[in-house]
Amino acid sequence: MHLFKAIRRLTLTITVSIGLSMSAMVQAADTIKVGILHSLSGTMAISETTLKDTMLMLIDEQNKKGGLLGKKLEPVVVDPASNWPLFAEKARGLLAKDKVAATFGCWTSVSRKSVLPVFEELNGLLFYPVQYEGEESSKNVFYTGAAPNQQAIPAVDYLMNDIGVKRWVLAGTDYVYPRTTNKILEAYLKSKGVKDADIMINYTPFGHSDWQSIVADIKKFGSAGKKTAVVSTINGDANVPFYKELGNQGISAESIPVVAFSVGEEELSGIDTKPLVGHLAAWNYFMSVEADVNEDFIEAWHKFIKNKKRVTNDPMEAHYIGFNMWVKAVEKAGTTDPSAVQQAIIGITVPNLSGGYSAMMPNHHITKPVLIGEIQDDGQFEIVWQTAGMVPGDAWSDFLPGSKDITADWQAPLSCGNYNVKTSKCSGQNY
Repeated sequence: MHLFKAIRRLTLTITVSIGLSMSAMVQAADTIKVGILHSLSGTMAISETTLKDTMLMLIDEQNKKGGLLGKKLEPVVVDPASNWPLFAEKARGLLAKDKVAATFGCWTSVSRKSVLPVFEELNGLLFYPVQYEGEESSKNVFYTGAAPNQQAIPAVDYLMNDIGVKRWVLAGTDYVYPRTTNKILEAYLKSKGVKDADIMINYTPFGHSDWQSIVADIKKFGSAGKKTAVVSTINGDANVPFYKELGNQGISAESIPVVAFSVGEEELSGIDTKPLVGHLAAWNYFMSVEADVNEDFIEAWHKFIKNKKRVTNDPMEAHYIGFNMWVKAVEKAGTTDPSAVQQAIIGITVPNLSGGYSAMMPNHHITKPVLIGEIQDDGQFEIVWQTAGMVPGDAWSDFLPGSKDITADWQAPLSCGNYNVKTSKCSGQNY
């Protein structure tokens, strides 16, 4: 009798245990996991933490609309800590362990290059929200930030045509994005007749803080009697001492203007902006853009973050665009399967925050307006120039000999990110 009761209790325990396990599995299956791969510590946290918060807001808003395909979205947040090899490790965990349907993340190109082989190996989807150097197109990556022709080239054109700049300082952080962007800009400037002697190029490490001698060199370079400007691809927290040193040495926006590609509202918040007033930045979005959709986004952001002093910026808009494109592509495909979404997303059009619409092109880049803003003493930007309409992102530069004959097109029958139009050959999957 006791044996029978013991067996019955054991059977009940096993049944309950199996039931709980099945319930947990069903519960897990009822959510769609979304990876968030942004540095929350280290030198890039100043820029990337806000993007994590942006993704949490977008996911929360989508869940309030009923989720996606009848399921709730579940954010999976990891911190690669501004450590480039750690990005790859965290990406592998998101794809192989957490089984995320898509990942939104990375800032620097070195972090994107680190995770790229992982996303291609495991056929994951990465939405990359930051301006970059181009020279790449992967079937697993959607580039929602600016390509060089959507930021760097228009900025140089503005300085040359509207400001009359004749001498150029190309100053960047020492990694792939600044080096490749400056290589493109150097070729572009020379195509416009700028001589070698009128181009100065300088690179510094991440987190660089001692700018005294470099700024002195810039000041000397700008004293030759020709209008001089700095084109800055300096990233992360090194920007704070850089601008401070410009002010210390009496370099104003009137004497030597700086146009930055990685300084936006978030980087300016909480610092003394006096040394920066009048300097420029080139982006595809500014918080000061006058559009109803932008006002709604800012209001939603302040409500979500519970702080009306928090700003919005360009990479936030890129995540806004990329996330909404992914949602529409999943709804169109009827599945989160990466291969199906890759096909469904081409041609998807969604509102941007400037009052227009951005489209995903076959090269996995999007259409965007280009805006140039002047830094104000309140940390905001006054828009001084913008393109008349949307600019399609070029994956491959028209100004580099090895790239000008290459195009990217992920639609069948081509389905190639590196197609040479002269040889009619696809050289590998991506780049």
